[in-house]
Amino acid sequence: MVGKQERTNMALQHPQTKPHTIEEFEQFISLPENADRRFELIDGEIVENVPTEEHGVIVSIISGEIYAFLKKNPIGRVAVEARYRNPEDRHNSRIPDVAFTSAERALPVTRNGAVPQMPDLAVEIKSPDDSVKLLRAKAAYYLANGARMVWVIFPELRLVEVYQPDADVLLLIDSELRQDTLDGAEVLPGFLLPLQDIFPA
Repeated sequence: MVGKQERTNMALQHPQTKPHTIEEFEQFISLPENADRRFELIDGEIVENVPTEEHGVIVSIISGEIYAFLKKNPIGRVAVEARYRNPEDRHNSRIPDVAFTSAERALPVTRNGAVPQMPDLAVEIKSPDDSVKLLRAKAAYYLANGARMVWVIFPELRLVEVYQPDADVLLLIDSELRQDTLDGAEVLPGFLLPLQDIFPA
């Protein structure tokens, strides 16, 4: 069906009873009136995302830090709000807020449409109206389709959930009593980013 992600408070119209296919979705987003809008296809549902300023600031910080790291350590590339999909999945086309793909897995840069694979690292940042359940489901989807790590970031709580295949969720916190650091681990070896540097004052 066609619907909304809770971030937007904007429901799309004309629901249908069966899930949208990737072909229908790509036709929909190619319409002139949708040129400057941000849509995902999530399990056959067309979802519009309208990020907040806080969201944009955090995206800029994380992507900028990864870019600076990659300038010194050219082990892959970072992208902001690029589209990714599993070619065998006809009902999903996802846009992580930030994504890193290793040089070993990187395909030629995609000029049109979605990158036909998941990134190694996907980052999702919670906006005020986002559903926690949906964000965690996104993390599970990325991992199930080839991602090696997912960071789900909760600005209001100043914490990050780190997901990796076959591992328990790691909870990182920035507070007066505890100042944790994001670690790229085996995905971005050597990359460290204190949580206190991520969240706007």
